[in-house]
Amino acid sequence: MIVAPAVDLREGRCVQLVGGVPEEERVSLPDPVAQARSWWDMGFKTLHVVDLDAALSLGENRSTIERIIESTEAIVQVGGGIRDRNAARETLARGADRIIIGTRAIDDTPWLAALALEHPHQITVAADIRDGVVLRRGWTESTGLPVHQLLDRLAPLPLAGVLCTDVSREGRMQGIDLPAAIDVIRGTTHPVWISGGITTLDELRALDGAGAAGAVLGMALYTGTLPPVAVAEEFGS
Repeated sequence: MIVAPAVDLREGRCVQLVGGVPEEERVSLPDPVAQARSWWDMGFKTLHVVDLDAALSLGENRSTIERIIESTEAIVQVGGGIRDRNAARETLARGADRIIIGTRAIDDTPWLAALALEHPHQITVAADIRDGVVLRRGWTESTGLPVHQLLDRLAPLPLAGVLCTDVSREGRMQGIDLPAAIDVIRGTTHPVWISGGITTLDELRALDGAGAAGAVLGMALYTGTLPPVAVAEEFGS
């Protein structure tokens, strides 16, 4: 299993939000590129970069993303506001190894299928959930779609994987809902990445043992709740 630190971008800064709520910004660092390079230097070989402004249609941080990609040799997966084919192509052309698509992937399966065939194994679908139900538009709207129905819909597509974030636990450092995470991992043949609330090495080891392909860590790394160097040594590459 691979752990990727989250580099979430907002107004040119690297931030961490609680529950995805813009008003609940708990971490704010002025230089996202330096932070990305720091994670690389610690031993993390994959970075998870999300443009929060683009996700919420409040702007974009494309130049910062380009500089992050250029700053290290890390595998970089990029998400946030990728809702059309041109945006997907441009993000990959700028050097992203994988792109993460949420709202459009949920709303428009034929479009997603065509994109996945054009870029096989480079598209990760963001299955952001609360109480087992998929959300959309930067976690602000419920689709009413149970996550397992989404997984069934995605089954035939040549995806890089599925990123399942438990929004109710995101940034709260209260631990994960391990049974729910395992249920998602076992509910699809696609590689599954888990995010939201991970706080201990034991939780990471449990996810690894359950067959998770990866985990995205944010608040726990930024606050030192999880020791970054120890995590990187065990799960960085």
